[in-house]
Amino acid sequence: MALRSWARSHAQDWPTKQIKVIVPFTAGSATDIVARAVFEQVGRDTGQSVVIENRGGGGTTIGSAAVAKAEPDGYTLLVNSTSHVVVATTFPKLGYNVAEDFTALSGLAAQPFVVTTRTRYKSLADFIAFGKANPTVINYGSAGIGTSGMLFAERFGLVTGIKMTHVPFRGTPEAMTEIIADRLDMFPGPVVSVVELVADKKVAALAVTTPKRAKAFPNVPTLQEAGVQGSDYIFWAGAFAPVKTPKAVSERIHALILKALASPEVLKRIDNLGAEPMPMQMAEFDTYVRAEIKMHAEIIEKAGIKSQ
Repeated sequence: MALRSWARSHAQDWPTKQIKVIVPFTAGSATDIVARAVFEQVGRDTGQSVVIENRGGGGTTIGSAAVAKAEPDGYTLLVNSTSHVVVATTFPKLGYNVAEDFTALSGLAAQPFVVTTRTRYKSLADFIAFGKANPTVINYGSAGIGTSGMLFAERFGLVTGIKMTHVPFRGTPEAMTEIIADRLDMFPGPVVSVVELVADKKVAALAVTTPKRAKAFPNVPTLQEAGVQGSDYIFWAGAFAPVKTPKAVSERIHALILKALASPEVLKRIDNLGAEPMPMQMAEFDTYVRAEIKMHAEIIEKAGIKSQ
């Protein structure tokens, strides 16, 4: 009763103190940059300070668990990526429920992966043909078991019929080094992390994973344009609150997020990542998250990926 009373009388005054946004990735990651762009603007719009706390580890589960168990008063929030829905299946002993223990506030930004390969491959068709002619020879990299990059690659393999060996890395720079050295065949990389390497012709960009071409790669086809149907993949970041956060407070935060996502400064920072803003209504984003959980669970089952 006390919490409901607080929500009714003070929701419009939120925030009255510092806001903490937990990002379960290292500082400087794409998700971290998006979180800072959006919530620094929220801070300016409200006149309150916002602290971004990078709490990585456990495939994003440590930071997410902290928010799930936080006081549901609107002062501890989560910004996570596609990994938020992946762990619903790959980590069965989370200690929290991805679908039920968070209020989905809004999407923040979406971007494609870029299918980057050794420069010997001149097109996606060339890469696929080599993979089919040389089963079990192709390898691909990701930022770790159960990450979104791995799931895209496994889905791509299922759709194309290519058998690929997974090689996990700590991050994109390590994987790019191996592609340049001609020891790794493919890595699905974020736009901002691979654009200069592609421009310098150190690696090849064969396709982007979104339904439309990326602004940073206007001459690189989408998967569908390259002849691969059914393996589109969007890497997104979104904002969440503990599920028992009063509705009026969640709606206030949601409105401020949408306002931030319309800000020219925020839009420029998102565009610099090679991403696009992803404003969504709360119910729409909740439906989207649940569909993403189901889609990733199907990929994991079909690919035979073992839970952590």
